[in-house]
Amino acid sequence: MVISVLLADDHGVLRDGLRRLLEANSDIRVCALADNGREAVEKATAMRPDVALLDISMPVLSGIEATREIVAASPETAFVLLSLHSSADLVREALRAGALGYLLKEAAGEEVVKAVRTVAAGKRYLGAGIADLVVEGYIHGQVATAADLTARERDVLRLVVEGKSNVESATILGLSPRSVETYRLRLMHKLRVSDLPSLVKFAIRHGITTLE
Repeated sequence: MVISVLLADDHGVLRDGLRRLLEANSDIRVCALADNGREAVEKATAMRPDVALLDISMPVLSGIEATREIVAASPETAFVLLSLHSSADLVREALRAGALGYLLKEAAGEEVVKAVRTVAAGKRYLGAGIADLVVEGYIHGQVATAADLTARERDVLRLVVEGKSNVESATILGLSPRSVETYRLRLMHKLRVSDLPSLVKFAIRHGITTLE
């Protein structure tokens, strides 16, 4: 059986490298490429691949947001998410969204191939050290993750960290500036952060923005 894979990453060099890596194996075929989360959803819905290998930090839709949408449209697809970050709360959010696999981008090529084969067989695959993070987070408790935010709170968070003012955000979202400020204060309280740099750090880790 040949495993069909949708590969989505907004960095062309990495995407091409992963494609070559995967297709060096006779049992794996990359059936589609995408460079943002929305394109990944569209192609996965049309092609229904066995596995979707998604970067978490992508424009338009993050890998986690794309996973949620693809799960609804193509429930037979298994997911491996790639990230630069290994925080326990981000891993937990990815698993909640429907991912069976989670790897750091620094993972060796053989581990990527192994992860694709493992999730295609319906089993979970967490990269080196990731399982320990999940267990540690469970033992010591977690603060809220992006999965705990409402859709409107995520929208406000994205605009805030991208430098939009309350007035600009209000115009984009069809809200009043006071409502935007209320959402901002609410999500900061929920995430237990008190300043903009912390919000930016959270948004990057959770794929809500691709700002570096």
